Amino acid sequence: MTDPVDKSDRRVRRMFASIARRYDFLNHLLSMNIDRSWRAFTTRTVPPQAGVPVLDCCTGTADLAIAYDRAAKGSAPIVGTDFCREMLVVGRQKLTKKGLDERVTLVEGDTQRLPVPSNTFGVVCVAFGLRNVRDTARGIDEMIRAARPGGKVAILEFSRPRGRILGGLYMTFFRQVLPRVGQTVAPNQDDAYHYLPSSVLAFPDGQDLLDLLGSRGLVDLTMHPLTFGIATLYVGTKPPSGVADLT
Repeated sequence: MTDPVDKSDRRVRRMFASIARRYDFLNHLLSMNIDRSWRAFTTRTVPPQAGVPVLDCCTGTADLAIAYDRAAKGSAPIVGTDFCREMLVVGRQKLTKKGLDERVTLVEGDTQRLPVPSNTFGVVCVAFGLRNVRDTARGIDEMIRAARPGGKVAILEFSRPRGRILGGLYMTFFRQVLPRVGQTVAPNQDDAYHYLPSSVLAFPDGQDLLDLLGSRGLVDLTMHPLTFGIATLYVGTKPPSGVADLT
């Protein structure tokens, strides 16, 4: 059993606000830039369609939103939402620097209450953010609501390698190395890089998460383990009828 993780909205918002300025640097450093390839894989596996909007939930500093704009080559409107204003400030600075202000729109909003219309987006995605949503099922339901009938829901999330040796090395890095490096580079009162491994361990992964997505009404479910299972991409389709069967 893992200890309960405090995912209260206030705590999570405050935690990400405190590390927003160093968030990108630490992510790329600690993943040795592999996280970039995971996002690229997501856009290839669940590609955007010309003229059909894409929604990136828990967008943070907008890395996945930017990856989708790159994949769409500017042909699809991209919207990113996040409830942490400080992360969005960094994201907007990146968009301005890249000249993407007119193509990617960032909106402050909670994934549990997405500020977007229903049945609108061809792709609704999230990268490394769903496990931080206090009510996971509600967050999934909101993503499904935002997707248009027949649209895709894509969730890129950390997972746990199953092999004994690799799994042991992974947990040593996650529990001992990552928190020390993170707290040194981006010190914060909420100890965000101890929260990370705790939140991953407490969050469903593999078939458990796939089953949860199915229970919320998504169909045609697939999962794609990445880099020996360190991360996994989960993909589901909103039924063409537009009605998710929750029975």
